[in-house]
Amino acid sequence: MIYLPDSLIDQLLLDDIQYGDLTTRSLGLQTQQGTMTFTSKQGGCVSGIAIAARMLGKLGIDYQCHYRDGEVVDTNSCLIAASGTIEALHQGWKAVQNVLEWCCGVSHYTHQMVAILKQYQPTAQLACTRKTVPGTKFLALTAIIAGGAIIHRAGSAESILLFTNHRNCLSVPDDWSSHVQTLRIAAPEKQIIVEADNSEQALLAIEAGADIIQLDKFNPRHVRELQQEIRDRNSSCRLSVAGGINLQTIEDYAQTGVSLFVTSAPYYAPPRDIKVQIFTQKTS
Repeated sequence: MIYLPDSLIDQLLLDDIQYGDLTTRSLGLQTQQGTMTFTSKQGGCVSGIAIAARMLGKLGIDYQCHYRDGEVVDTNSCLIAASGTIEALHQGWKAVQNVLEWCCGVSHYTHQMVAILKQYQPTAQLACTRKTVPGTKFLALTAIIAGGAIIHRAGSAESILLFTNHRNCLSVPDDWSSHVQTLRIAAPEKQIIVEADNSEQALLAIEAGADIIQLDKFNPRHVRELQQEIRDRNSSCRLSVAGGINLQTIEDYAQTGVSLFVTSAPYYAPPRDIKVQIFTQKTS
């Protein structure tokens, strides 16, 4: 579980309802009781439900979640049923709907990619980067985990990843062995991951003894060739593939034998359609 602070939940609500709902007040509906449902019209792998529940709770709304993050639901499945004052329901409506639609879009896209990957390699992993849409990091990481992916790097302090831009700032950029050794001494608890922009750099990284080489924008044929090179050398180095990994390309890459794929594609998935209905509560 990724913990979201109350301040973030409050901000998600305040983005839309800081001054209440003028239409509800103008119609004199503030104190009437009502019900509200959030329904997934398209179905698929859902997420954002736990966050939505906290948002509704903040508004004093009673709610019942019919599904949990990460579950795959049928079309027209009711995700959440809620009840409270008409004013509170209208305040929660759009803010919660936005979270559910965006999160479900990310989790469903992720789920689709993972499903294709697992067909070819049951133990392979799809890792999503820290390159999220600005302001959506908590939501994004929650959604990709629900979709079956792992977090690549939540932040730059989390792991060692030697980029080309790091090497460009060193006095001898192409002294791969020295760079790997320096990193191994400075961060003895971390694996040494290096980025390679072409096959020549990848071979130098293999010779330098990097633990993982992240291949940036390599096509599947070149990935297979490097996989074979590692086997021929009996090297313990592993490959990951980044750049251009998305729902359209994952099947081709899944067949290369590499078991770790790095992507940002799910963050830009189309939102899923969540229908919201609000009614006055019937009294007997």
